[in-house]
Amino acid sequence: MSEIYDFEVNDIDLTKVKLDQYKGKTILIVNVASACGFTPQYEGLQSMYEKYKDRGLEILAFPCNQFGGQESGTNEEIKNFCDTKFNVSFKLFDKVEVKGENASSLFNFLTEKAGREIQWNFTKFLINKEGEFVKGFGTQKTPEEIEETILEVL
Repeated sequence: MSEIYDFEVNDIDLTKVKLDQYKGKTILIVNVASACGFTPQYEGLQSMYEKYKDRGLEILAFPCNQFGGQESGTNEEIKNFCDTKFNVSFKLFDKVEVKGENASSLFNFLTEKAGREIQWNFTKFLINKEGEFVKGFGTQKTPEEIEETILEVL
């Protein structure tokens, strides 16, 4: 695949989603987990989404159980957790692997663009409105800390 819009993924309800529907939007792709020390970042992601969705920000969250087994629930359990604990309204996707032999092709693409493998949950990838990779952010970078960079490409 040569660009982000070539990918098709399953959402949390297992409905196929073509990423070309996000053309013209700024996209933040995040691998997430419900039982991680960084799980409170959901709050910052939701706040940022509410603040900037009308300016074209889309947040795409992909649950992953590869790091410490911190996303062991079913899709339904993950969805309920995100809804009740953080009132998440951005898009949640099917659980994926983000590195290794069974990694999602989307995450292989993103890590190739970023030039490094994902080390933990809540790694973020910023894509501009033209579908170009802008920057990757490690787990330690909170949504609040990357807001300025996101504003530059909104």
